[in-house]
Amino acid sequence: MATNTAERVRRMSVAGVYPHYVAKAEKKGGTRAEVDEVIRWLTGYSQHQLEALLADGTDFETFFAQAPAMNPNRFLITGVICGYRVEEIEDPFMREVRQLDKLIDELAKGKAMEKVLRKG
Repeated sequence: MATNTAERVRRMSVAGVYPHYVAKAEKKGGTRAEVDEVIRWLTGYSQHQLEALLADGTDFETFFAQAPAMNPNRFLITGVICGYRVEEIEDPFMREVRQLDKLIDELAKGKAMEKVLRKG
């Protein structure tokens, strides 16, 4: 992934992308609550913490760097998103961003939450 893309993503506000995650999920019958659950599962943030970060305009770099507990099962998130195989992305930051993208994509495709959250 090009460095300039990674730098641009690092500075992007999570709150700027969040409505797109919700809209994508809702288009296929998902909910904002499910989007929040996916984000909390991946990062370990509480709902209150997530809402505060969205309100503060936190950038993606800070969002992932300060995540309380990145899920140890995130290595189970595999497949292609945005033209890249998630498990082959070398930059840990961009891999985490694409893991989140992949989870939202699966939710939007109607995949069962147990499967999205790698519980099955």
